[in-house]
Amino acid sequence: MSRLVSTPGLGILRNALTINVEDYFQAPALAAYFPREAWASTPCRVEQNVDRILDLLAGHGVVATFFVLGWVATRYPSLVQRIVDDGHELACHGYGHGHVSAMTPEAFRTEIVRTKTLLEDFSGRPVLGYRAPDFSIGAGSSWAYEVLAEAGYRYSSSVYPVGHGRHGMPGASRFPWRLPPGLAEIPPATVRWGGRNWPAGGGVWFRLMPYEMSRWQIARINRHDGRAVVFYFRPWEIDPEQPRVREAPPRVRLGQYFNLSRTEGRLRLLLEDFRWGRMDDVFRDIL
Repeated sequence: MSRLVSTPGLGILRNALTINVEDYFQAPALAAYFPREAWASTPCRVEQNVDRILDLLAGHGVVATFFVLGWVATRYPSLVQRIVDDGHELACHGYGHGHVSAMTPEAFRTEIVRTKTLLEDFSGRPVLGYRAPDFSIGAGSSWAYEVLAEAGYRYSSSVYPVGHGRHGMPGASRFPWRLPPGLAEIPPATVRWGGRNWPAGGGVWFRLMPYEMSRWQIARINRHDGRAVVFYFRPWEIDPEQPRVREAPPRVRLGQYFNLSRTEGRLRLLLEDFRWGRMDDVFRDIL
Protein backbone atom coordinates (compact mmCIF):
# COMPACT_ATOMS: atom_id res chain seq x y z
CA MET A 1 0.00 0.00 0.00
CA SER A 2 1.45 3.39 -0.96
CA ARG A 3 2.49 5.74 1.83
CA LEU A 4 2.97 8.84 -0.30
CA VAL A 5 2.15 12.03 1.53
CA SER A 6 -0.70 13.97 -0.03
CA THR A 7 -1.36 17.60 0.79
CA PRO A 8 -5.01 18.70 0.58
CA GLY A 9 -5.36 21.43 -2.00
CA LEU A 10 -1.77 21.09 -3.21
CA GLY A 11 -1.67 17.53 -4.54
CA ILE A 12 1.44 15.48 -3.88
CA LEU A 13 4.52 17.66 -3.43
CA ARG A 14 7.83 16.71 -4.96
CA ASN A 15 10.87 17.17 -2.75
CA ALA A 16 14.55 17.56 -3.64
CA LEU A 17 16.89 14.66 -2.87
CA THR A 18 20.57 15.59 -2.68
CA ILE A 19 23.80 13.69 -2.10
CA ASN A 20 27.05 15.29 -0.91
CA VAL A 21 29.66 13.19 -2.72
CA GLU A 22 32.58 12.98 -0.30
CA ASP A 23 34.44 10.09 1.33
CA TYR A 24 34.44 9.08 4.99
CA PHE A 25 37.89 10.56 5.68
CA GLN A 26 36.76 13.97 4.39
CA ALA A 27 34.16 14.44 7.12
CA PRO A 28 34.98 17.63 9.11
CA ALA A 29 34.62 15.78 12.41
CA LEU A 30 37.53 13.51 11.43
CA ALA A 31 39.84 16.22 10.10
CA ALA A 32 42.32 15.74 12.96
CA TYR A 33 42.75 12.08 12.02
CA PHE A 34 42.85 12.42 8.23
CA PRO A 35 44.91 15.52 7.32
CA ARG A 36 44.58 16.77 3.77
CA GLU A 37 48.07 15.57 2.81
CA ALA A 38 47.11 11.99 3.77
CA TRP A 39 44.00 11.75 1.58
CA ALA A 40 45.82 10.44 -1.49
CA SER A 41 47.16 7.46 0.47
CA THR A 42 43.93 6.72 2.37
CA PRO A 43 41.76 3.86 1.03
CA CYS A 44 38.76 5.33 -0.81
CA ARG A 45 35.25 3.91 -0.63
CA VAL A 46 33.28 6.69 -2.31
CA GLU A 47 33.07 5.07 -5.73
CA GLN A 48 31.50 1.82 -4.54
CA ASN A 49 29.13 3.70 -2.23
CA VAL A 50 27.94 6.07 -4.96
CA ASP A 51 27.41 3.06 -7.25
CA ARG A 52 25.13 1.57 -4.57
CA ILE A 53 23.23 4.84 -4.31
CA LEU A 54 22.78 5.07 -8.07
CA ASP A 55 21.42 1.51 -8.15
CA LEU A 56 19.09 2.31 -5.24
CA LEU A 57 17.72 5.40 -6.98
CA ALA A 58 17.34 3.61 -10.31
CA GLY A 59 15.36 0.86 -8.58
CA HIS A 60 12.89 3.45 -7.31
CA GLY A 61 12.80 5.55 -10.48
CA VAL A 62 14.17 8.59 -8.61
CA VAL A 63 16.52 11.26 -9.90
CA ALA A 64 18.50 13.50 -7.53
CA THR A 65 21.18 16.18 -7.33
CA PHE A 66 24.75 15.09 -6.62
CA PHE A 67 26.98 17.78 -5.10
CA VAL A 68 30.39 16.41 -6.04
CA LEU A 69 33.78 17.33 -4.60
CA GLY A 70 36.33 18.25 -7.25
CA TRP A 71 38.85 16.03 -5.44
CA VAL A 72 36.55 13.04 -5.97
CA ALA A 73 35.70 13.92 -9.58
CA THR A 74 39.36 14.19 -10.53
CA ARG A 75 39.99 10.65 -9.30
CA TYR A 76 36.76 9.10 -10.57
CA PRO A 77 35.68 10.87 -13.78
CA SER A 78 33.74 7.78 -14.90
CA LEU A 79 31.61 8.10 -11.75
CA VAL A 80 30.73 11.65 -12.74
CA GLN A 81 29.70 10.39 -16.15
CA ARG A 82 27.50 7.68 -14.67
CA ILE A 83 25.73 10.23 -12.48
CA VAL A 84 24.70 12.33 -15.48
CA ASP A 85 24.02 9.29 -17.69
CA ASP A 86 21.49 8.12 -15.09
CA GLY A 87 19.63 11.42 -15.39
CA HIS A 88 20.81 13.11 -12.20
CA GLU A 89 21.86 16.73 -11.78
CA LEU A 90 25.57 17.36 -11.26
CA ALA A 91 26.43 20.20 -8.87
CA CYS A 92 29.52 21.51 -7.08
CA HIS A 93 30.61 20.78 -3.50
CA GLY A 94 33.89 22.68 -3.75
CA TYR A 95 37.22 21.01 -4.47
CA GLY A 96 38.86 19.97 -1.20
CA HIS A 97 36.01 20.24 1.34
CA GLY A 98 37.36 23.39 2.93
CA HIS A 99 35.10 25.74 4.88
CA VAL A 100 34.12 28.85 2.96
CA SER A 101 34.38 30.86 6.17
CA ALA A 102 38.11 30.01 6.32
CA MET A 103 38.82 31.19 2.74
CA THR A 104 39.57 34.56 1.23
CA PRO A 105 37.28 35.67 -1.61
CA GLU A 106 40.16 35.14 -4.05
CA ALA A 107 40.82 31.57 -2.88
CA PHE A 108 37.10 30.80 -2.97
CA ARG A 109 36.78 32.15 -6.51
CA THR A 110 39.71 30.03 -7.69
CA GLU A 111 38.22 26.89 -6.13
CA ILE A 112 34.67 27.21 -7.41
CA VAL A 113 35.73 28.17 -10.93
CA ARG A 114 38.22 25.29 -11.04
CA THR A 115 35.67 22.75 -9.82
CA LYS A 116 32.86 23.99 -12.05
CA THR A 117 35.15 23.76 -15.08
CA LEU A 118 36.33 20.23 -14.41
CA LEU A 119 32.81 18.95 -13.63
CA GLU A 120 31.51 20.44 -16.87
CA ASP A 121 34.48 19.05 -18.83
CA PHE A 122 33.93 15.54 -17.41
CA SER A 123 30.16 15.55 -17.89
CA GLY A 124 29.50 17.82 -20.85
CA ARG A 125 26.68 19.43 -18.81
CA PRO A 126 26.34 22.88 -17.24
CA VAL A 127 26.79 23.04 -13.47
CA LEU A 128 24.30 25.46 -11.89
CA GLY A 129 24.31 24.52 -8.21
CA TYR A 130 26.77 24.85 -5.34
CA ARG A 131 26.73 23.57 -1.77
CA ALA A 132 29.39 24.75 0.66
CA PRO A 133 31.15 21.98 2.57
CA ASP A 134 29.60 21.65 6.02
CA PHE A 135 27.05 24.37 5.07
CA SER A 136 29.80 26.89 5.83
CA ILE A 137 28.46 30.09 4.30
CA GLY A 138 27.60 32.26 7.28
CA ALA A 139 26.95 35.86 8.20
CA GLY A 140 30.66 36.63 7.91
CA SER A 141 31.05 35.10 4.46
CA SER A 142 28.05 36.49 2.58
CA TRP A 143 30.55 37.85 0.05
CA ALA A 144 30.58 34.29 -1.34
CA TYR A 145 27.24 34.85 -3.07
CA GLU A 146 28.58 37.57 -5.34
CA VAL A 147 31.54 35.33 -6.23
CA LEU A 148 29.21 32.41 -7.02
CA ALA A 149 27.04 34.57 -9.27
CA GLU A 150 30.08 35.92 -11.12
CA ALA A 151 31.29 32.34 -11.67
CA GLY A 152 28.00 31.40 -13.36
CA TYR A 153 26.18 29.53 -10.59
CA ARG A 154 22.40 29.92 -10.39
CA TYR A 155 21.72 28.61 -6.89
CA SER A 156 23.36 27.74 -3.59
CA SER A 157 22.28 25.30 -0.89
CA SER A 158 24.84 26.35 1.68
CA VAL A 159 23.01 27.80 4.69
CA TYR A 160 21.44 25.59 7.35
CA PRO A 161 18.97 27.76 9.33
CA VAL A 162 19.71 26.03 12.66
CA GLY A 163 22.08 26.63 15.56
CA HIS A 164 25.08 24.29 15.39
CA GLY A 165 28.62 24.22 16.70
CA ARG A 166 30.28 24.18 13.27
CA HIS A 167 27.67 25.73 11.04
CA GLY A 168 24.20 27.18 10.96
CA MET A 169 22.37 30.50 10.78
CA PRO A 170 19.27 30.11 12.96
CA GLY A 171 17.99 33.53 11.88
CA ALA A 172 18.09 32.72 8.15
CA SER A 173 14.93 31.97 6.18
CA ARG A 174 13.78 28.36 6.32
CA PHE A 175 12.73 28.52 2.68
CA PRO A 176 14.39 29.63 -0.57
CA TRP A 177 15.23 33.27 -1.02
CA ARG A 178 16.67 35.34 -3.83
CA LEU A 179 19.99 37.11 -3.46
CA PRO A 180 20.99 40.47 -4.97
CA PRO A 181 23.43 38.99 -7.52
CA GLY A 182 20.60 36.98 -9.13
CA LEU A 183 21.42 33.84 -7.16
CA ALA A 184 18.95 31.78 -5.10
CA GLU A 185 19.73 30.23 -1.72
CA ILE A 186 17.80 26.97 -1.18
CA PRO A 187 18.44 25.65 2.35
CA PRO A 188 18.03 22.12 3.73
CA ALA A 189 14.75 21.42 5.48
CA THR A 190 13.93 22.52 9.02
CA VAL A 191 10.82 22.28 11.17
CA ARG A 192 9.72 25.19 13.34
CA TRP A 193 8.82 23.90 16.78
CA GLY A 194 8.94 25.41 20.25
CA GLY A 195 10.21 28.74 18.99
CA ARG A 196 13.26 27.36 17.19
CA ASN A 197 14.26 25.59 13.98
CA TRP A 198 15.02 21.88 14.12
CA PRO A 199 17.02 19.98 11.45
CA ALA A 200 14.76 17.97 9.16
CA GLY A 201 16.92 17.72 6.06
CA GLY A 202 18.90 14.54 6.70
CA GLY A 203 22.54 14.04 7.66
CA VAL A 204 23.36 12.85 11.17
CA TRP A 205 19.84 13.66 12.44
CA PHE A 206 18.38 11.14 10.01
CA ARG A 207 20.50 8.44 11.64
CA LEU A 208 20.17 9.54 15.26
CA MET A 209 16.37 9.84 15.37
CA PRO A 210 13.81 7.13 14.57
CA TYR A 211 12.73 7.12 10.93
CA GLU A 212 9.20 8.05 11.99
CA MET A 213 10.53 11.41 13.17
CA SER A 214 11.95 12.25 9.73
CA ARG A 215 8.75 11.10 8.08
CA TRP A 216 6.68 13.33 10.38
CA GLN A 217 8.95 16.32 9.81
CA ILE A 218 8.88 16.07 6.02
CA ALA A 219 5.13 15.50 5.98
CA ARG A 220 4.63 18.52 8.25
CA ILE A 221 6.67 20.78 5.95
CA ASN A 222 4.77 19.52 2.91
CA ARG A 223 1.36 19.86 4.58
CA HIS A 224 1.63 22.66 7.13
CA ASP A 225 4.02 24.92 5.23
CA GLY A 226 3.03 23.78 1.74
CA ARG A 227 6.71 23.66 0.77
CA ALA A 228 9.09 21.25 -0.88
CA VAL A 229 11.82 19.75 1.30
CA VAL A 230 15.56 19.65 0.58
CA PHE A 231 17.02 16.43 2.00
CA TYR A 232 20.69 15.38 1.96
CA PHE A 233 22.96 12.51 2.89
CA ARG A 234 26.56 11.42 2.26
CA PRO A 235 27.73 8.16 0.57
CA TRP A 236 29.68 7.09 3.66
CA GLU A 237 26.43 7.08 5.64
CA ILE A 238 25.34 3.85 3.93
CA ASP A 239 28.71 2.16 4.57
CA PRO A 240 28.95 0.35 7.94
CA GLU A 241 32.20 -1.32 6.79
CA GLN A 242 34.16 1.94 6.56
CA PRO A 243 37.33 2.15 8.70
CA ARG A 244 36.63 3.37 12.23
CA VAL A 245 38.68 5.91 14.18
CA ARG A 246 38.58 4.23 17.59
CA GLU A 247 40.51 7.00 19.31
CA ALA A 248 38.00 9.70 18.36
CA PRO A 249 35.93 11.13 21.26
CA PRO A 250 32.57 9.46 21.95
CA ARG A 251 30.60 12.42 20.57
CA VAL A 252 32.50 12.25 17.27
CA ARG A 253 32.09 8.48 17.02
CA LEU A 254 28.36 8.83 17.69
CA GLY A 255 27.87 11.37 14.92
CA GLN A 256 30.04 9.50 12.45
CA TYR A 257 29.11 5.85 12.98
CA PHE A 258 25.73 5.58 14.68
CA ASN A 259 23.14 3.56 12.72
CA LEU A 260 25.23 3.28 9.52
CA SER A 261 23.86 -0.23 9.04
CA ARG A 262 20.28 1.13 9.02
CA THR A 263 20.68 4.13 6.76
CA GLU A 264 20.11 2.38 3.44
CA GLY A 265 16.93 0.77 4.73
CA ARG A 266 15.67 4.13 5.95
CA LEU A 267 16.46 5.68 2.58
CA ARG A 268 14.36 3.00 0.90
CA LEU A 269 11.43 3.98 3.11
CA LEU A 270 12.04 7.64 2.31
CA LEU A 271 11.95 6.94 -1.43
CA GLU A 272 8.68 5.07 -1.01
CA ASP A 273 6.98 7.56 1.31
CA PHE A 274 7.58 10.76 -0.69
CA ARG A 275 8.13 11.99 -4.23
CA TRP A 276 11.63 13.15 -5.11
CA GLY A 277 13.42 15.03 -7.86
CA ARG A 278 16.45 17.11 -8.78
CA MET A 279 17.06 20.55 -7.30
CA ASP A 280 16.94 22.24 -10.70
CA ASP A 281 13.54 20.66 -11.43
CA VAL A 282 11.88 20.95 -8.00
CA PHE A 283 12.84 24.63 -7.75
CA ARG A 284 12.58 25.48 -11.42
CA ASP A 285 10.24 28.44 -10.76
CA ILE A 286 12.74 29.99 -8.33
CA LEU A 287 15.66 29.53 -10.70
